[in-house]
Amino acid sequence: MGEMGTLPTALPSLAVPPVPLTLETLGIILPVAATLALVGLIESLLTAQLIDERTGTSSDKNVESRAQGVANIITGCFGGMAGCAMIGQSMINVTNGGRGRLSTLVAGLGLLALILLLQPLLVQIPLAALVAVMIVVSVSTFDWASVRTLRASPRGETAVMLATVGVTVVTHDLSRGVLVGVVLSALMFARTVARSAQVTATDDGRGTLTYHVSGPLVFVSAHGLPERFGPGPAAGRVVIDLSAAQVWDASAVAALDQVRRAFQRQGLRVDLTGLDGSSAALTGRAEPDALGGH
Repeated sequence: MGEMGTLPTALPSLAVPPVPLTLETLGIILPVAATLALVGLIESLLTAQLIDERTGTSSDKNVESRAQGVANIITGCFGGMAGCAMIGQSMINVTNGGRGRLSTLVAGLGLLALILLLQPLLVQIPLAALVAVMIVVSVSTFDWASVRTLRASPRGETAVMLATVGVTVVTHDLSRGVLVGVVLSALMFARTVARSAQVTATDDGRGTLTYHVSGPLVFVSAHGLPERFGPGPAAGRVVIDLSAAQVWDASAVAALDQVRRAFQRQGLRVDLTGLDGSSAALTGRAEPDALGGH
């Protein structure tokens, strides 16, 4: 391993990076920092989820993310590299009974001792041996059950996984693979949400027509929402029941307001019912009386 470079021989000291605090510096650092944060956060959250499943416990992902963010900032002030959860070491810890903070402390102290005290022996380890160790760790930590269930998985999820792996292998850049996976997942989610909003109508025969709206109402599903409402009664009242719906953004508020105004132009009274707390708060923030009855 010594042919790859030299290892530190002493503990690091506190030193603020000697770079100018300018917008130019920020422009250089920000893309790299954002990429590291994205990849590190995703890997940490996935590792925490996997460990929770293996141990049957529940961890606070917000605390984990904040702690790692603070630790990475402090590490940078000592000349260290940013880091995140290590799936291989975490799985080895759990497999061998390491469940608490002591296991991570021992791992850190052991690595420190190898670098500072046993460095002459450490650099004699052939790089090929380390590659073999990483292959064994990869084989041990890989979820082989996911391969067996690949056919049963939704095609969208399979496509995202294959695209992420493919881009990572071709570009040799994990961040690009993760970015492609995140974008594809967002598009798949938007496509699913766009199809989830439904509108059905019931007529009580006494001049009240009720439209039942179900599903999340966001910009992708709110597009075309007014066209899903048919004509109102010749005279009387229209009720838009949102008990089974959730209003997520201002586009949904605008779509509902467009529906309300269309019925009002026909001389009909329009009432919205069933708004939950968050939906009512959103419609109130977007336009205080935009969805009120008339």
